[in-house]
Order: sequence, then structure tokens, then C-alpha cells
Amino acid sequence: MLRGGAALVLALLLCAAMPARAAGVTAGGADQDTSARMLVPVGHTVGIKLFARGVMVVKAPESGTPADDCGLQTGDIIVKCGGVSVTSSEQFQSLLQENGETATDLQVHREGGSVTLSVSPEQNEKGAYCIGAWIRDSMAGIGTLTFADPQTGVFGSLGHGICDAETGVLLPLSEGDLIYSTVETVTRGKSGAPGALQGDFSDARPIGTVTKNTVHGIFGTLSDLSLLSGQDALPVAARDEIRTGDAEIIANIDGDKVQRYSVQIVRLYPENDEYGRGMMLRVTDKALLAQTGGILQGMSGSPVVQNGRLIGAVTHVLVDDPASGYAICIDDMLREAESVA
Repeated sequence: MLRGGAALVLALLLCAAMPARAAGVTAGGADQDTSARMLVPVGHTVGIKLFARGVMVVKAPESGTPADDCGLQTGDIIVKCGGVSVTSSEQFQSLLQENGETATDLQVHREGGSVTLSVSPEQNEKGAYCIGAWIRDSMAGIGTLTFADPQTGVFGSLGHGICDAETGVLLPLSEGDLIYSTVETVTRGKSGAPGALQGDFSDARPIGTVTKNTVHGIFGTLSDLSLLSGQDALPVAARDEIRTGDAEIIANIDGDKVQRYSVQIVRLYPENDEYGRGMMLRVTDKALLAQTGGILQGMSGSPVVQNGRLIGAVTHVLVDDPASGYAICIDDMLREAESVA
């Protein structure tokens, strides 16, 4: 299973792949009144750059290293070193050099709590002080922009959180950027090998800021509304208005062109589904199947529309059947977006 938000720097493919037995996302909360909400279903790919709050341990420390001796674990978030807030991998390394071999306290976030560990760095063969931990402070890649409020610029994307590939831990967000992207190549999906979109956002044209990374997606505010140009806002459907049957997804699989493709909603899941699934859908559009084989990594966040209403976003593709996948209901995403507004 490829988890949502697999971290491949500058090549992040943000659509999780699920086997027939789903796993990974948590849903929650009661339905809200969405009848008056009008949002633009965007469907365009975007580059995403996220910077962590602290640094994450992404690989289990080897036995006998200072990191292992002090009790650091995979998935730990180091937020302070010697009482100083950690802001990046480079800054953390500088703090270790300043400290030398003297034992220093590390404040660590672990599984929702906080622990303090004492570590004594050691010099490596180059004379640098190290603790023997593999760490990461940022991630980048592409996903699909689900919706934007044309009045406020508030957006939602992906429908699932961005997690570290090695640890599966949701990246604790300090700040993030949304960047204009185009699709350069498509790797067609097949049974056992999910396909992928390869995007280009090398021109680094910023279009918004990311302020939340949650299990229901990433959220923030657009500074550039050009992706909304020429697109009509649609009413939002409440969960109990969604039906099995015909629907459409809006996706960007070629350059900067956004198109609608036919799908069938084949199953609806209860709000308390343990894996956070809102619905199962199957691609029926012949053109999309011919070009992609179905749902690709990178299509996470593609809006799902039914009867002229925005109902959700694509989140996962089934590994053994790339024509099928899961989507989140839009009300789960809107709960997260409310605090951004």
C-alpha cells in the first residue's frame, strides 16, 4: 500500500493507493449545513511545498548511536534542542556543533505527547558532532486542488494528509506554499502497479499558502485566483444528498488542461467508517481509462461532482484495480476549511 503523502522530495505523488482492504484515514464529526455554500471545484494540479514544525526522525537510529542510546524513535518530532526551538535540519545541525559533546536536552513530540530526552553527540570522522538520526524538515510534490471559495480564497486539496513515507506520521506543519503546476508525463496504471502523474512546478510561481495539514487534506488561502478564472461556483452537497450512480471527476492529466470525466459511485460508507472512506467510485470514462488506466497517484483531491453539486474529492486508488478508488465526502473537508476562513 502506498500511503497518502508519500515523501519523495520534488516528486511527491499525492494520491494514496489502497488494496481492496482499505486502511489509513480517520473520519469524524457531525454533518453541517452546507446548503448555502458555493465553491469552485478546481481540479488543477498544484505543486506543494511543506515545511515541518521541528525535524522528524524518519529512520530508526542504529544501535549504539547517541540517538539510540537516548531513546529517540522513528516518527519522533524534535522541536527543541538545549531549549532552542528547532526550525530546520541545518539549524539543528548547527545547534549540535555549538553544543559539542556536552549532554543536551531534546524536547520531542511523540504520539500526541511530549517527552524530554538527554543526548550526548559524538564526533564523526569529519569532526562534526552528530547523534546518528536520519531527519527530515520538508516535503514537496504535486497534488490536485479540490475547491476554492471565490470570495475568501480559502482552498482545500488532496482529501488526505501528507505523511512521511518512512514513518507514516502526519507532517507537523510550520508553513507551506502552493505553487502553479502543469502535468508533464503520465505513467499509466495497471493491476498491481498504480500509475502516476509527473508534474512540473520548477518556475516556482506561488499561488497560495498552506496553513493546515490534516487527515482530511491540506488547507490554506489562495493569493492568486487565476485557476478559478472561467469556472462557475457550485453548491455543496450534504452527505445525505449523495447517491450511488452517475457522477463526474474533474482532473488535470495533460499540461494545464482541466476536464470532466464520467465515473460511477458504486458504494456509500457511513460517516463513522473506520478508514475515513466517504464513497467508492469506478471510472467509466473511456478516454480517461485509455490514457491513465483509471485513477493515478497525483489525482488526490480531484473534485467529485454529482447533479451539479460538489460532493467530494478522490483520495485513493485500489492497487489491484486502478479503475476503482475511494473519495472523501466534501463535508469532512469543509470542517477543516472553516478554521482557515
